[in-house]
Amino acid sequence: MTPVLLFDGECVLCNGLVQFILRVDRSGMLCFGSLQGKFAGEMQLRHPVLRNVDSVAWVERRSGSELVLVRSDAVLRLARYLGFPWRVLGLTVVVPRPIRDRLYDWIAARRHRWFGRAATCSLPTTEHRNRMVN
Repeated sequence: MTPVLLFDGECVLCNGLVQFILRVDRSGMLCFGSLQGKFAGEMQLRHPVLRNVDSVAWVERRSGSELVLVRSDAVLRLARYLGFPWRVLGLTVVVPRPIRDRLYDWIAARRHRWFGRAATCSLPTTEHRNRMVN
């Protein structure tokens, strides 16, 4: 399984993040799935930590098992995946996870108010359709 970024398909900020990643992803390997979709539902059955995720999560297969990251860990893994200059955000890993996650939760709790909700997930272009897991 290639890495998959699960995102809130109803969140304008999350959809914007996906569009941004599609533009800057040099390798083109990262796939995307809506948290409201079938793939995310299957992942939630295998990984209970995903049941409470409502913004973004990172899923990838590693050595026969699946690595699942949520909250600030998912964002830091995404930054590392994207490479320079985004990898520089990875330096914030020195900040203790509870502090990083508190900031992440603060932003996530306000994202709909600040950026709004989309009535539906944005449809991928033909060029990017193969990168969607749902």
